[in-house]
Amino acid sequence: MFITPAFAQAAQSGSGAAGGTAGIIANVLPLVLIFVVFYFLLIRPQQTRMKSHKAKIDAVKKNDQVITGGGLVGKVVRVDDLYVDVELAPGMKVRAVKATISDVIDPATAKPAND
Repeated sequence: MFITPAFAQAAQSGSGAAGGTAGIIANVLPLVLIFVVFYFLLIRPQQTRMKSHKAKIDAVKKNDQVITGGGLVGKVVRVDDLYVDVELAPGMKVRAVKATISDVIDPATAKPAND
């Protein structure tokens, strides 16, 4: 009674293919723009932070003050390729994996960790 019949539309030739391509571009363009915004606002800054953190950890040397991943502050006694010996208190040394060091404290602004 209240339902109107639906009729299929005939396929158009010629200009229909060009309109289809423009439609695809119009649908994909917002996704590409979102990805570009995410890249410049999220991915790229995170990559630069990771590079600077890796450079800081690779440059750890003896007598640097470090913060471990567990939040312990100590002075580096010995550096190896994979491990770092950290002195937490006088006579108390621990061995930590070098990758778990979260920060190297600037010696100009740092107070002595275990003196």
